[in-house]
Amino acid sequence: MKKKYLAALSLTLVLAMFSGCTGTTVVYSPTIVNTESTAPVESTKAPVEGAVKTGLAIIPTISESTSATADAEGEAKYDVTAIAVTVADNGIIESCRIDSLPVSIKFDHTGAFTTDLASTFSTKNELGESYGMKAYGGAKHEWNEQVAALAAYAEGKTVEQLRSGAITEAGMAADADLASTATIYLGGFVSGIETAVANATHMGAQAGDELKLAVMNKIAGSKTPEGENPGVAQLDADIVAMTMKDNTITSCYLDSVQAKVEFDSTGTITTDLNAPVLTKNQLGENYGMKAWGNAIAEWDAQAAAFTAYITGKTPDEVAGIAVNEKTAPTDADLSSSVTISIGGFQALIAKAANS
Repeated sequence: MKKKYLAALSLTLVLAMFSGCTGTTVVYSPTIVNTESTAPVESTKAPVEGAVKTGLAIIPTISESTSATADAEGEAKYDVTAIAVTVADNGIIESCRIDSLPVSIKFDHTGAFTTDLASTFSTKNELGESYGMKAYGGAKHEWNEQVAALAAYAEGKTVEQLRSGAITEAGMAADADLASTATIYLGGFVSGIETAVANATHMGAQAGDELKLAVMNKIAGSKTPEGENPGVAQLDADIVAMTMKDNTITSCYLDSVQAKVEFDSTGTITTDLNAPVLTKNQLGENYGMKAWGNAIAEWDAQAAAFTAYITGKTPDEVAGIAVNEKTAPTDADLSSSVTISIGGFQALIAKAANS
């Protein structure tokens, strides 16, 4: 087995308000496979030159949420996987980053929240050793190390090559070097990489630019039941895939997910937990900003306009974009196409740049 170690991905929190992990529930249930080697797999990149496409895939799930009972709290449980790639026109994946956001919002059988709605949550990469796969599950490698190994294995390959050699039919690592580090189920991540590659477009990145992936989140939009209105456990997560060179943003792909689990005054969940949760880019016109808010453009169009505007700028220049009291832009060139709040976007770009 290869003996060189790959540095584990670690998204370092930059903003103090996102340094905590209040309310995070660590859950570990993957199958552990015993292996002789503990050496993380190396990347063997095929050469990529010139312009590359930037892609992002977001896969949210709410299926493990549970209703409250008189004896146990209910839980709106979210797992949001994010995968960023840069990919050449010939389909070779130049770089890949993977992360996941675990969120738990709890409520009791009266419909009252027991989780502090001011909480924010750390991603699994940010949690690192604290995620607990080694401490509580007996794994040889932590979650962030295992997905870093898969990301490194994907680099230099096409999706077809990745699918043919990376995993078994059961979704576990098939390649011996990869299996020496990655013992969790990989099937969903491989599918996510394929989606990110399919979503990728030319946004200005060149081969060799550094790929960044960052996530920011809040649950403050959650509401308790009131009259005939159900309670809503709401997760808002903004996610960016961004490339940089010489402290300049060379491409930027932004998306957001607003995931909701509704429940009644007895804490019984009324949302279909098997229904797909779509991102704002996937919703497009159906997000409803134009239909219900008379916006000049839908969220996805405004987010795309913002990312195009900041491409070619430094993170400091993005942080310095003038905004009003609602953090909507006041710059004439930007405000003609972007009227939504960009304060969260600016913080997200700052976090990505420093990750």
